[in-house]
Amino acid sequence: MAKLKILIVEDESIVAKDIQNSLKKLGYIVPTIVSSGEKAIEEVEQTRPDLILMDIMLKGEMTGIEAANVIRERFDVPVIFLTAYADDNTLNKAKISEPYGYIIKPFKEKELQTTIEMAIYKHEKDLLVKRERDLYHSIVENKEHKDSVFVRADYRLNKIKFDDIYFVEALKDYVVINTSDNIFTTHTTMKEMMRILPAKDFVRVHRSYIVRLDKIFSIKYPDLVIEGKMKVIPIGGLYRKELFGRLNLI
Repeated sequence: MAKLKILIVEDESIVAKDIQNSLKKLGYIVPTIVSSGEKAIEEVEQTRPDLILMDIMLKGEMTGIEAANVIRERFDVPVIFLTAYADDNTLNKAKISEPYGYIIKPFKEKELQTTIEMAIYKHEKDLLVKRERDLYHSIVENKEHKDSVFVRADYRLNKIKFDDIYFVEALKDYVVINTSDNIFTTHTTMKEMMRILPAKDFVRVHRSYIVRLDKIFSIKYPDLVIEGKMKVIPIGGLYRKELFGRLNLI
């Protein structure tokens, strides 16, 4: 595993050097030390560190909190604040920049290492959630141009073609998507599924079931049968009119 590259932003040179020595002893890379918020932003833009240890009370025009805000917005690099101040006012100001950790000086090496590793882990998880959310939103917003959807199930995103979906079944706080050769259980609602699935191809036939119209094999009210799987699905009274209105009847 590659060693983490950590930028130190600290205006007290002796303190900065001690932190650098501790980080190197713990196996991290410290490419440089800067003493101002402005320099920190420049350095992040040039070297893209994995994490930043930022003193809150920096000398100069820009505080550590202000610098962290800019870095979060522009570069999304996790920041851990270092400070000798633990008062509520300082903490409340620091929260605004959404740091990934907060260490009170002086601190022990083990505390430093634990905070860094937890910050990196949380940031990686946040990035994963953001990528999945952005992908999900992109799919939903452009679904009329898509022939498939990505479903989060079994700790991964699974691509499912709409043509392969036979029916969807509600199961408490989850839905089960049944395809030609697989099933996918994901945490969502039937209302959300109806919003995502192409309205021209799918119809809700029961509070617990959505079916693809061209997969219906036969109907004998109050049930219908799904082709291939020969699954018997109940037809709810509230959904009967809509279902029969969508069928080509002779």
